[in-house]
Amino acid sequence: MPSKSSARLAALTVAAVCSAVSGVVLTSPAHADTVRIHDIQGTTRISPLAGQKVTDVAGIVTGVRTYGSSRGFWMQDPTPDDDPATSEGVFVFTSSTPKVAVGDAVTVTGTVSEYVPGGTSSGNQSVTEITKPTVTVRSSGNTVPAPVVIDEDSVPAEYAPAGDPAANGSINGLTLRPSTYALDYYESLEGMNVQVADARVVTATDPYSELWVTVKPHEHANRRGGTVYGSYDSQNTGRLQIQSLGSTADFPQANVDDTLAGTTTGPLDYNQFGGYTLVAGRLGTLESGGLQRETTRKQERGELAVATYNVENLDPSDTTFAAHASAIVNNLQSPDIVSLEEIQDDNGAKDDGTVDASQTVNTLIDAIVAAGGPKYDWRSIDPVNDQDGGEPGGNIRQVFLFNPQRVSFTDRPGGDSTTAVGVTKVHGKAQLTVSPGRIDPASDAWKSSRKPLVGEFVFRGRTVFVIANHLTSKGGDQSLHAQYQPPTRSSEVQRHLQATEVNTFVKDILDTQKNADVIALGDMNDFEFSGTAKILEGDGELWSAIKSLPRSERYTYDYQGNEQVLDQILVSPSIRRGCDLDYDSVHVNSEFHDQISDHDPQVLRFRP
Repeated sequence: MPSKSSARLAALTVAAVCSAVSGVVLTSPAHADTVRIHDIQGTTRISPLAGQKVTDVAGIVTGVRTYGSSRGFWMQDPTPDDDPATSEGVFVFTSSTPKVAVGDAVTVTGTVSEYVPGGTSSGNQSVTEITKPTVTVRSSGNTVPAPVVIDEDSVPAEYAPAGDPAANGSINGLTLRPSTYALDYYESLEGMNVQVADARVVTATDPYSELWVTVKPHEHANRRGGTVYGSYDSQNTGRLQIQSLGSTADFPQANVDDTLAGTTTGPLDYNQFGGYTLVAGRLGTLESGGLQRETTRKQERGELAVATYNVENLDPSDTTFAAHASAIVNNLQSPDIVSLEEIQDDNGAKDDGTVDASQTVNTLIDAIVAAGGPKYDWRSIDPVNDQDGGEPGGNIRQVFLFNPQRVSFTDRPGGDSTTAVGVTKVHGKAQLTVSPGRIDPASDAWKSSRKPLVGEFVFRGRTVFVIANHLTSKGGDQSLHAQYQPPTRSSEVQRHLQATEVNTFVKDILDTQKNADVIALGDMNDFEFSGTAKILEGDGELWSAIKSLPRSERYTYDYQGNEQVLDQILVSPSIRRGCDLDYDSVHVNSEFHDQISDHDPQVLRFRP
């Protein structure tokens, strides 16, 4: 998964911007209304008047956005019709800073448009707007229409209707059923003044002054305050993004399990970074839930502790080395083997042909020692420049750290960025042809993506094969709130090919030595219930050990109000049958606004 920051920055560069001209405030008398806001909104997601000019549409201003590329204001009809499918609010896109205030009674003449945040290729839903507006202020200081209260009783349990097969799965043309589907309910309130009360935070504040709450406190809740995404059919319908119309400096720095106490009120918008969003004119008061970062237990003498940790584009210019080291030493209790993902080369994103990452890795190792941890040794293979995806110029790769006082690495020369590792039988046991090595790096499955790093370790006389992975990201998938339902997960195509490659390699080891201890771990960029996980597991060659946890504890990443599994540790039958494995998803990042990575590390302890 690309980092939240990089994903947002990339999206901002391609986001479409509505065509509009600056709003003009007039003082001449308004003409008689011919069209009401609910006529513009209609009973589907697309306005029946899209592309048409409307004259003297009346409403009360409920919110004003004076920043960004989507400046304008929301207005709402104070005398609604009796159809629950038709919204009474609409956004007026002015382009420049609007010259209206909350409480102004206005009439607007302009063109009805459907703006798709992120562009039409994103598959997102559209926002009904009035563009190229001429605005007349008729009076000021009027009472704003009372907000619609969004709570657990008002939001339906079903998430979205199935899309129309005749429209390639789009739900745009379907009549809204706000009492049946959550997405229809939110759409029926698009542009209207809405309110949530005493809402629990389920995704921490991000760098863009956004957070997520739930209006359904018991929906798929876990003991740490989040909402778990446990299957494609198990949506969290109560999730709602919160932004503010005020200063970002005043936006609350919230963690999961905090609460926006009191009422949070404002227009209901829709954007490409999370869908339906309450843009607050009034924010509730942040009350801390007191959530603390987790610490796992120390492995026993006879236990091998193996961890995976995505350190999010770590390079020598970062200021997070001490924090990462503290997490590894104190929260993870210095695992014997650590698979690191997203280690960048020695000059980070500078694209000058540098691929060596010695400085990056050794800086982290030194920081671990300074934090009181062991002097780790390490192994990795430099990628071919600009061939493994990730941030351009960064040359991210997986790296093995290992504690030489507890475990040894079996070096076999010949492994490089383009040589495929193989499996041979020696004295009845499996061994790698090269160590470290990479799985079939020439395969199209790994095009513009990280190649798995394979190493052979020995712990207390027992060989353990470890495969460090960072599968291709979910970038390009349609969002859960897309106009296409169910959304298309196009990134699965390559990820499934990659999972097949990993499973095939594990089969080669097990065909050579049936009782071999094999671990495939890393940032799999897919869920434990996904097709990717099923392919990795195959016919029992591997098993995702996070499934040893209760369902409410299965998460490593928190995205748009959904706590989900992206990082996994899969084990071969000999490890699973040992009945002594102990798995821990150590929550030190994903739930916190001051995270040093967007992933939580995972630790597996077992007795080889």
